[in-house]
Amino acid sequence: MEKSALQIARAAYQPKLPKGLQGNVSVKEGVPTQSVADQEEIKKLFPNTYGMPLIEFVPGEAQSYAPFNVGVILSGGQAPGGHNVICGLFDGIKRLNPESKLYGFILGPGGLVDHKYMELTADIIDQYRNTGGFDMIGSGRTKLEKEEQFEKGLEIIKELGIKAIVIIGGDDSNTNACVLAEYYAAKKCGVQVIGCPKTIDGDLKNEQIETSFGFDTACKTYAEVIGNIQRDANSARKYWHFIKLMGRSASHIALECALQCQPNVCIVSEEVEAKNQTLDDIVTYIAQVVADRAADGNNFGTVLIPEGLIEFIPAMKALIAELNDLLATPEGAALAKDQQREWILNKLSAANKAVYESLPLGVAAQLTMERDPHGNVQVSLIETEKLLSEMVANKLAAWKKEGKFNGKFSALHHFFGYEGRCAAPSNYDADYCYALGTSAAMLMANGKTGYMAIVKNTTAPAAEWIAGGVPITMMMNMEKRNGEMKPVIKKALVRLDGAPFKEFASRRNQWARETCFVYPGPIQYFGPTEVCDQATKTLQLEQAK
Repeated sequence: MEKSALQIARAAYQPKLPKGLQGNVSVKEGVPTQSVADQEEIKKLFPNTYGMPLIEFVPGEAQSYAPFNVGVILSGGQAPGGHNVICGLFDGIKRLNPESKLYGFILGPGGLVDHKYMELTADIIDQYRNTGGFDMIGSGRTKLEKEEQFEKGLEIIKELGIKAIVIIGGDDSNTNACVLAEYYAAKKCGVQVIGCPKTIDGDLKNEQIETSFGFDTACKTYAEVIGNIQRDANSARKYWHFIKLMGRSASHIALECALQCQPNVCIVSEEVEAKNQTLDDIVTYIAQVVADRAADGNNFGTVLIPEGLIEFIPAMKALIAELNDLLATPEGAALAKDQQREWILNKLSAANKAVYESLPLGVAAQLTMERDPHGNVQVSLIETEKLLSEMVANKLAAWKKEGKFNGKFSALHHFFGYEGRCAAPSNYDADYCYALGTSAAMLMANGKTGYMAIVKNTTAPAAEWIAGGVPITMMMNMEKRNGEMKPVIKKALVRLDGAPFKEFASRRNQWARETCFVYPGPIQYFGPTEVCDQATKTLQLEQAK
């Protein structure tokens, strides 16, 4: 593999570990746990993995461990740091017993079912230390949900003498990890399953999980480019840049980038929903900011938009929910594209029909495109940034006729998604992921299953981080998926009463009118700690540090 100068230099970086994982490790167990909601239903579904205690790793006495073979799976979308989880896992099991082996299942959970794997040796591992991407073994979106998949996986697990599987993924992948852990525990297969929290969207977090890995690096990557665009806008002084950012279910990325870059406008989906705002409310708000800046002679600016915004506008959310249910029926699923619109209009409730008919044909068509594996509309394919800028242009044109707007409005559009998913991990993510992988190794060595590896107190220096594990059932509730109630990990949305949003809300009026742009620049890997090892603004504000 050809390596860049940065990759060669980064390969030598030794990730920092919490004190509790640095030498001999012992387990400190907390009190029994329960799920965040629907306790009776979750307990009934997971009798073997419910109510387990929280785990913390602390310095301990030397112990000897028999060799144990481990399988690792990367599941779902890429996130910076995934390779370091695998490196931490590899180093962790080899430290406990050099005879232990690590097998990587190729292209995600499907690799387990289809028996596609490779042994991950030191030669392979060393090529990927501190690198971005998931290309060591690839990722996939196969859902581990069916008994025949579990049984097919068990065949190769037994053949390779694997004692534990680590699934590195987001909320759905970790839900599946918990289902798999329960299945193997119920059948007394002797196979442990451990999860690791990954998603750049930042919506896999709670009291136990401070942040999902990759969020830090992705936000810093996007913030660099947003800063560059803002500097260009401030230089040319003639364009409004509408920038859509990753984040289907939550606006964490948009909010973090706003805190880092101080744009003129940042829409937060959760606020739109809480205030019951319409599409016109959002358009009017943006148009007013444009008009106010134009009055000061500033016909330029930036607008940040979360990709999932359309689903948070209450009227649109209701429409999409009904569309999801209609298109999940056998009749709806079998419809040809040219028959969809008429069939949908005949089936929709009156309120949703009115909203559907009011939409431009292109946007209405985008709402009925092929669903994702969870049966949800693929919001990343809906060009919300163009929809908003066109509607803002129309409103400003109307205001111009009324003498309310005398400026110029010219819009450019951007969508930053894939650009941030495989960046070389920041020092924070490199350290965090390596510690997660090491924690996963220790959870397995101590016979745990149905746990997610966690690392806390991460705004402190890495030595003071606290590593351990949380029972996955603790984070679950029951939600409707594809028309059925299913146990899932509760998604973390932007909290409007949380410190990050409050900080943003207290400053956005000034940012809207004045040019307060900040230009974060590229991620720094070498240099002073205060430049290289900073956690996100979100995490610093949440922990008041």
